[in-house]
Amino acid sequence: MKTNEFSLFDFCKKQADKIQVFGEETLDQEGRVIPFIEQAALVTHYLQLKNANINLPYTSQAEKILNLWYGFIRGEKVRNPEAYASLADSDVAYQTYLFSDIYKAPFQAPENPKFTFIDLFAGMGGFRLAMQAQGGRCVFSSEWNEYAQKTYMVNFGEVPFGDITKESTKKYIPKGFDVLCAGFPCQPFSIAGVSKKKSLGRETGFKDKTQGTLFFDVADIINRYRPKAFFLENVKNLVSHDKGNTFRVIRETLEELHYSIHYLVMDGKTYVPQHRERIMIVGFNKELYHGEEHFTFPEQKEPSMTIGQILEPSVDKKYTLSDNLWRYLQDYSMKQQMKGNGFGYGLVDLNGITRTLSARYYKDGSEILIPQGEGINPRRLTPRECARLMGYPDNYILSAVSDVQAYRQCGNSVVVPLITAVSKNLAQAMLNMK
Repeated sequence: MKTNEFSLFDFCKKQADKIQVFGEETLDQEGRVIPFIEQAALVTHYLQLKNANINLPYTSQAEKILNLWYGFIRGEKVRNPEAYASLADSDVAYQTYLFSDIYKAPFQAPENPKFTFIDLFAGMGGFRLAMQAQGGRCVFSSEWNEYAQKTYMVNFGEVPFGDITKESTKKYIPKGFDVLCAGFPCQPFSIAGVSKKKSLGRETGFKDKTQGTLFFDVADIINRYRPKAFFLENVKNLVSHDKGNTFRVIRETLEELHYSIHYLVMDGKTYVPQHRERIMIVGFNKELYHGEEHFTFPEQKEPSMTIGQILEPSVDKKYTLSDNLWRYLQDYSMKQQMKGNGFGYGLVDLNGITRTLSARYYKDGSEILIPQGEGINPRRLTPRECARLMGYPDNYILSAVSDVQAYRQCGNSVVVPLITAVSKNLAQAMLNMK
């Protein structure tokens, strides 16, 4: 292993079995062995926040694990001196070596933050980019998908904690944060998700026992920690699901927690060349603002960008559809048209905008296909183009995961400039209220 090629995630996976058996440092209060990724979340959160005047509930635990890791690396140096020849015998050097991922991450927290926030169901970090742009500092992140955790780590220098439905995860949230952000999973409420679940004979919405109740975990955290404000995002269909009953329960639940509620279905096409409608839900603590906060959603405008403006000039041939796949998509589209359905592939107008990018885009790319001229099969968007379609800057790192995982993460993400615009108004309303 070369020190200039070190990766915390690779280290986690390769050394986890060895480190987890070291002793009491890796056990929680119930004697449970702390999974290594959870240890990484503890340590990276601690290193990010130890000098930020935040009352962390896990400081002692993180310091013990950190010292254990230092000791382990020292032992590795003794056993394999050539691989660790450039590693000095000081804690600063060990820390720099162990956590170079943190120090080289492109999206660092603001030096003089104006407020704090937590990032639930963090995905690839769209909410974090938006809130950091307003001067916010993230004091807790949570994301259960290991590939999204990896993408989040290389971009923000922090491993998100795991399953937020577990009490063992919720206990790591520090008290006193200002804003809760959550793009909670939308599958139980989405049009595609509802259709799929009904075809399988499964319940949808709040009756879905695996995902539909995740909103109540968000509400539980709001109730426990009483932030000044919250910002939730979900699919447009949340408003109409179950004849409006699902959203009525959500709205009433939030109002019962004594928060004033603002909501609006907004289209990402104002900011990116993609038709992507999502509901924005913003709330303010009535105990602090008494329902008098001056908050409005940003104005929605017609598209100002075209899909042609975000395309890469040169694209690998691997993104071009094979003859078999292109023939299949055309045949499938024709069958659907004969049945009177509107389903089929979407060959985009380069001077227009696209359909909604989905998490299944990696399968065939059918909803957004790029024409390549007469006699040439169309192609998928590249992962970088998908990230641009969601409003991520080009210095956002996608290469930590495969193309398949990058497509999934982009399809599940928020439109960053849309979230940023709403976050700006939220922050202004929160900070300007006397």
